[in-house]
Amino acid sequence: MKRINIRGCCILFTVSLLSMVTAYAQEKRDSLVNVAFGTIAQNDLLGGVSSVNVAELLKKNYGTSSLDNLQSFVGGYTGNVWGQAPLILVDGVPRRAADIRMVEIESISVLKGASAVVLYGGNAAKGVVLITTKRGDVHPLTIDVRANTGMFVPKGYPSYLKAADYMTLYNEASRNDGIAERYTQEQISKTAAGTNPYRYPDVDFFHSGYLKKAYSRSDVTTEIHGGNDFARYYTNLGMNYNNSIMNFGEQKKNRDFGFNLRANVDMNLNKWLTASTDAVAIIANNYTGRGDFWGASATMRPNWFSPLIPIDRFSAGNAGLKTIADNSNHVIDGKYLLGGLSTDATNAFGDMLAAGYIKTRNRTLMYNIGAKADLGNLVKGLSFKTGYSMDYTSLYSEAYQVSYATYEPTWSTVDGNDVITALRKYNNDLSTTNEVVGQTAYTQTMSFRSQFNYDRTFSGNHQVTAALLGWWYMTQFSSDADNNGGSTYHPIRNSNLGFQAGYNYKKRYYLDFSSAFIHSAKLPPGKRNALSPTVTAGWRISDEAFFKNNVSFIDNLKLNASYASVKQDLDITGFRLDGTTPTDYYLYDSYYGINGFLGGWYPWRDGVSGGFTAMSAQGANPNLTFVTRKEFRTGFDASLFKGLISLELNYFVQDTKGLLARGTTIYPAFFNGSGDFRPWLNFNNDRRSGADFSVNLNKKAGEFQYSVGVSGMFFSSKATRRDEIYLNSYQNRAGKSLDAYWGYVAEGLFQNQTEIDNHARQTFGGIVKPGDIKYKDVNNDGIVDNRDQVDLGRNGWAASPFTYGINLTMKWKNLTLFALANGQTGAIGFKNTSYFWVRGTSKFSDVVNGRWTEETKNTATYPRLTTTAGNNNYQNSTYWMYKTNRFNLSRVQVTYDFKETIFKNSFVHGLSVYFLGDNLLVVSKERKLMETNIGTAPQYRFYNLGIRASF
Repeated sequence: MKRINIRGCCILFTVSLLSMVTAYAQEKRDSLVNVAFGTIAQNDLLGGVSSVNVAELLKKNYGTSSLDNLQSFVGGYTGNVWGQAPLILVDGVPRRAADIRMVEIESISVLKGASAVVLYGGNAAKGVVLITTKRGDVHPLTIDVRANTGMFVPKGYPSYLKAADYMTLYNEASRNDGIAERYTQEQISKTAAGTNPYRYPDVDFFHSGYLKKAYSRSDVTTEIHGGNDFARYYTNLGMNYNNSIMNFGEQKKNRDFGFNLRANVDMNLNKWLTASTDAVAIIANNYTGRGDFWGASATMRPNWFSPLIPIDRFSAGNAGLKTIADNSNHVIDGKYLLGGLSTDATNAFGDMLAAGYIKTRNRTLMYNIGAKADLGNLVKGLSFKTGYSMDYTSLYSEAYQVSYATYEPTWSTVDGNDVITALRKYNNDLSTTNEVVGQTAYTQTMSFRSQFNYDRTFSGNHQVTAALLGWWYMTQFSSDADNNGGSTYHPIRNSNLGFQAGYNYKKRYYLDFSSAFIHSAKLPPGKRNALSPTVTAGWRISDEAFFKNNVSFIDNLKLNASYASVKQDLDITGFRLDGTTPTDYYLYDSYYGINGFLGGWYPWRDGVSGGFTAMSAQGANPNLTFVTRKEFRTGFDASLFKGLISLELNYFVQDTKGLLARGTTIYPAFFNGSGDFRPWLNFNNDRRSGADFSVNLNKKAGEFQYSVGVSGMFFSSKATRRDEIYLNSYQNRAGKSLDAYWGYVAEGLFQNQTEIDNHARQTFGGIVKPGDIKYKDVNNDGIVDNRDQVDLGRNGWAASPFTYGINLTMKWKNLTLFALANGQTGAIGFKNTSYFWVRGTSKFSDVVNGRWTEETKNTATYPRLTTTAGNNNYQNSTYWMYKTNRFNLSRVQVTYDFKETIFKNSFVHGLSVYFLGDNLLVVSKERKLMETNIGTAPQYRFYNLGIRASF
């Protein structure tokens, strides 16, 4: 099989090289939409495709990310496409969206329907986002320069209790558990007074000594483009720089720097041959001081220890303390040693001050070459094009790391003064002057395509199109995170042949057949090839006489429908012997584990000696086959009131059949006893359905014009078949949403011991006491355990039940106001982060102020405090559940375009200035929760001032 694949690749490569000597006429891109392996007139689209003209959008909407706020323009896109992760293609090549900036992009097409993605093969079966970069045109040399500078302002930080309040409530938790209080009233009082923050610390991570009020970002982009009938060029050069919010230790120097260069060239070699070549270079450097500041901010209690030990508090009677300070490599500001404990011998503060830094280098090179030939002299309407690409991304880090000592002080009161009488040392100060390579990784992608296209219109009414193509790509990963060597054994591969045939009569009746013949090495011999057919029909009903004569307000109405059966191996994935490591290959084969990996130790007769025995890890299934996406889609696109309103709608039902399972319901239990003899089966099925839409209103009145666009999606998903066994049918996953959130039904808090005694026994560990959460015994068996979990609602991890986006443009003379918003409704979440689930000795947030006590039992909003793990209370349940409904005002930009007459007879052809704000507002009942990050850097609002000039 391998020889056949190699031979096929060689044939395709040879054909591509030969195609370099053929030619074609340059196509106009106006009103064309990029689709799989080509373009199509907007008027001829048959649904399941949405396109955004990014180059035009940039005139009023500046962004950096390639997929910036795409949800506000495209219905059905939520970061996913119809609830599934799409394949990202840049100029037809699988690439990271992060490697392309918005200013480089001409347009983005979101291919949603199966009929729109099928030509890309199995790896595109969950949708495609097709990013097309800018190219040159026939016009004189033009230089566009854009410069931006802005500030990131934190939205807010978590609210944790101050040290004295924490100590007071921890004592309360101790009393609740019937154990001795940890802190004395003297300790609490002195901590609250703040008389000696080194002995009685009250560490506030979000203090201005550690964090700035804001940090900055700036970028400059220069675009050079133009050309003539022979050659057209587009060049993009950009630089960007940002620092960080950190204001402490080595992390004060945190920064990012990036430089990119893109050069796209198209050449008409003669009347029938065009060639193109693209080259991209990206350099990204990052500097980060060591220390997990944000992680520690969510875990380190405010009174735990002081990060700094003041040298001026050393006891004069202990000369050895001065000797320690004199010999230390890390005397901070000449005043302090580093603090620590036996449990925190190294810590975030010490790391930031003494441990060193990491310099990360990313280098990316991307290269395309292509050609297109017009073969009309051989067969009218026939053309051929081919392309090859090679991308290479490398990452490596230069790390400087130093071991350092921390000290735990012993405090005493001498003559009424707090002094340090002893130090306990942890670790040692070491020194080094060498940087070392900390991590290396690379990614390499090669792709190749060739295709014949046929496009001809007969008698002015009958248009016939056809395409025959081959596409192959491979992405190889390798990494050495620990300098031990390592790589991904199997690269990501795609190889398929595609065929398309289409017909339309007078742009009124449309019929299209598209298919792909795919190959996968994940499947057993004889099952590695499959055909994915799709058929699509369209009817421009507005061109019919009966429609024109009776409906005057509809300018254009085109109905469309498609059916597809697309095969894919994206979901052919299982686990290795350890049961947790994913693997994609040889799931059809049986194999055994040795060396006790499966627990196969067997003793001899003496009961002492023995050995490990090989045990089965999985059974064989020679009939394992592709997963199938069967889809029915119908919809329409329309224009109303002479272009005032445009509409687009898609309704889809998508069944994913043949997802893998181990046959728990098919094979007897002893097949998974001493060893696992069960094979992988194509058993589970899913269904996704919904409707996406977009509505655009455009109006002009004198010098004022405005446009409003609304896009959205109603979405649902369901597990239609599952390999599962549950004692109670209500726990079956089959018939429930794929993103169902399972948990317990909370019935409030226990108010007294009598309630506990009369309630079903709760089995989550620990002794249930008044103030703990009471759960419903759903199956009435007298015990509350995992059999009482129920479906509480949809999580919306792929897409909420309803998502929407809004874009608004208002223009008066040379002033433009542009705004973007999006939102979602219908999903739920759980407040189950460490901020809400205060376990044991963890940090206390302000939510515990609403804790249950005997005095607050009727108004409590939080369970009783405990020093234990609190497993009874910290279960996903309706007690912690909330709705994730939200509305986001994502961007507002104001742009002023100076009149061109101002620059008459000068080298300046245009000038614009703009001011924008990003991530401005969240409207939600749970706004504070949604705008607060726990254990990570905060969310930011971004304010930017920009200028754009053309020369």
